[in-house]
Amino acid sequence: MINFFKSLNPFNILWLAVILVALRVGYLINGPGKIEFAFADPFTRLLLPISASQSPIAPALNVFLAGVIVFIQALLLNHLVNHFNLLGKPTFLPALMYITVSALFKNFLVLSPPLVCNFLVIWMLFKLLGFYKSNDAKSSAYDLGLIVALGSFIYLPFVYFFLLIWIGLIIFKPFNWRELIAGIIGYITLFFFLAVYYYWNNSLSQFYNIWQPLGTKFPDNIRINDYNYLVLIPVAIILLLCFVTLQRNFFKSYVQVRKSFQFLFIVFLVGCFSFYNKAAFHLSHFLLCAVPAAVFFSYYFLYAKRKWFYETLFFILLASIIYFQFNTF
Repeated sequence: MINFFKSLNPFNILWLAVILVALRVGYLINGPGKIEFAFADPFTRLLLPISASQSPIAPALNVFLAGVIVFIQALLLNHLVNHFNLLGKPTFLPALMYITVSALFKNFLVLSPPLVCNFLVIWMLFKLLGFYKSNDAKSSAYDLGLIVALGSFIYLPFVYFFLLIWIGLIIFKPFNWRELIAGIIGYITLFFFLAVYYYWNNSLSQFYNIWQPLGTKFPDNIRINDYNYLVLIPVAIILLLCFVTLQRNFFKSYVQVRKSFQFLFIVFLVGCFSFYNKAAFHLSHFLLCAVPAAVFFSYYFLYAKRKWFYETLFFILLASIIYFQFNTF
């Protein structure tokens, strides 16, 4: 299967759709009768007439819409990777890996704010990776500030992705304090208008309250008592093999590619560790890590040598995802 997606064949789009459906059938059969869907954070619900637990979409339709979003994001990510030539050759592996990673857990299979924010993550990467060949990045940095503000509006932990603007500028461009300030101005712009809205409605104190989760104490421990997390074993193996392959080929790559993978690793870390400020934590948060993880997976499978090994490893990953969807323990 992996070899089939190594080439940029338009017919692979149909196979992507088949795999997308196959990785969601188990949840459709054994899924809950009701899915709570909170599209936005509390301060957004003050602007829109929706409640925290309102679920106007039937479970099957919810999963279907989430699948459509994942499919579109997979194609966008595939275009991003090929556009910047991150893997050295055109391929459909990033799309395949994104569809796979976005089905790891049941929480990933339904509509959620982090899933919507992945559109913004891909959009940010288009602009951030473009810094390398840009002469003046002030306008792009301002746009990125707006994008992060929009993502924070949808899902508050996304605010930490603002760090990626400065880190991207440091990695890809010579130091320019005006570009750093442009990102801040872009972020403040959207929330300035939001603050004005609160002021007009005599609820400015509620505007201050939306930032309280940012001061949440980092949890002393994270309890994981679910056999479903065994699916992370093949994920960990693939990531480890990817980093070994990257280290082996690191200095054989172009400077832009090396910097891009360093930056993607930082994106992965920011996505992982930005969860702690969410009072009601949900596993779906880690969908923010799916974009860089899919690129890492693609790099390993594209350059792996032993076909029997990497094909078996990918089959085990797919089988684990489907098995744990059917298994209720």
